[in-house]
Amino acid sequence: MRLTKRKSSGISAEADMTPMIDMTFQLIAFFMVLVNFSEAEQNERIRLPASELAKPPDAPPESPITIQLTSQGTAILGGQELSLGGLDQALLIEAQLLQSDSESSVADATVIIRADQEIKTGIVQEVIQVCQKRGFERFALRAKHEERRT
Repeated sequence: MRLTKRKSSGISAEADMTPMIDMTFQLIAFFMVLVNFSEAEQNERIRLPASELAKPPDAPPESPITIQLTSQGTAILGGQELSLGGLDQALLIEAQLLQSDSESSVADATVIIRADQEIKTGIVQEVIQVCQKRGFERFALRAKHEERRT
């Protein structure tokens, strides 16, 4: 029995990878932008205090406003470094923006305070009082989680 080679029809079974590569690059770009937005609310100068009780929040806060307190006692809000008096004015503007939005209110906003580990507790209390003066009621303090040593 003699075997003969069949003639190929000339049709290639290779897939065009261009759309898949294009989609991969689009996903990479999307996640890079997403990471940059989350890092905008953090400042490398702020060294959070360590706590065994610190844990990540269960759900993202509604209408978050992040205030970062440096070791020098200044506040960073929206990328601007402010004194406590300047923070009062900036919070007034934030409160007005929230009141102009029909879906949210000042009382619904959560103020996230990221204070440096070297800052005095009294300054954190002053910041909370300034926020309360402007109508903010919900607060979250950030710390880094530290494992219990045995």
